[in-house]
Amino acid sequence: MDVMDTCNLPAPLPRPPSPSVRQSLARVPSLWAALGLIAFYFLLQATSSLLIALAIGLATGFIHLQQGAGRVESELQTMMAQADMQAINVVLTVTLAAALTLWLTWRRWPQLWSVSRPPGFGFTLPSNRLFLVPAVAVGLAAPLLGGLLTELLAHGHAVTQDIQQLGTRTALPLRVPLVLVVASLGPLVEELLFRGVLLSALLQRWRVGWAVASSSLLFALAHLPGLQYQWFALPDLALLALALAWLRLRSGSIWPGIVAHGVNNLLAVVAWFVVINPTR
Repeated sequence: MDVMDTCNLPAPLPRPPSPSVRQSLARVPSLWAALGLIAFYFLLQATSSLLIALAIGLATGFIHLQQGAGRVESELQTMMAQADMQAINVVLTVTLAAALTLWLTWRRWPQLWSVSRPPGFGFTLPSNRLFLVPAVAVGLAAPLLGGLLTELLAHGHAVTQDIQQLGTRTALPLRVPLVLVVASLGPLVEELLFRGVLLSALLQRWRVGWAVASSSLLFALAHLPGLQYQWFALPDLALLALALAWLRLRSGSIWPGIVAHGVNNLLAVVAWFVVINPTR
């Protein structure tokens, strides 16, 4: 075969995706599965909190079951009125809920974790590591600009948050694990749920704009209970979610969003270490 014959050969056909990749793409999360997983995570926090509080009370001797249901309930309320006990409960509750949610997601869609673009979950290196720079910038700017926006919309109303109030009343040694949960484990699970599973499910139904907007709104609404249902906090949360979705889609990785989310939470709770608690 001469050189001319070689040049005239047809181009080789592209290699088909491997069976594992085909299987992973065939098992894209449905919208109901994504919403169910998010509901599972937040409901698990609510239900396991009571069980963990009861276990703490029994282990410390604060609660005695033989005194009757009414007495046990009274003792439980008294114990959980203490900020330190609440902090321990939050750390254990979020850790348990996060661990079970991560495990369940891995068992349901194991192949999608390492797929960079949706419907994958993006647990890969970003297409350009420089995306970590805007990730940190988003994390630093979001609590400052978002705080100003929330204050503007609040029209003088006090802006309160359950975790913020708890952190300032907790003993200093317990603030450290509380911060670790808020700045690392929480962002990891929430990015997986909202910019991983949910966004992937929505992108199978709608265009990018609608999918991003819907996932961002659901992210904001899911945090309303922790903000004591103060509606004026919604725009701040929605704008943060939009920025996190942009990082996810542009970088081809979920890690920049996790970094930005973690920096945002960390900056929001830095005050826990500078606020002086007069009762201690």
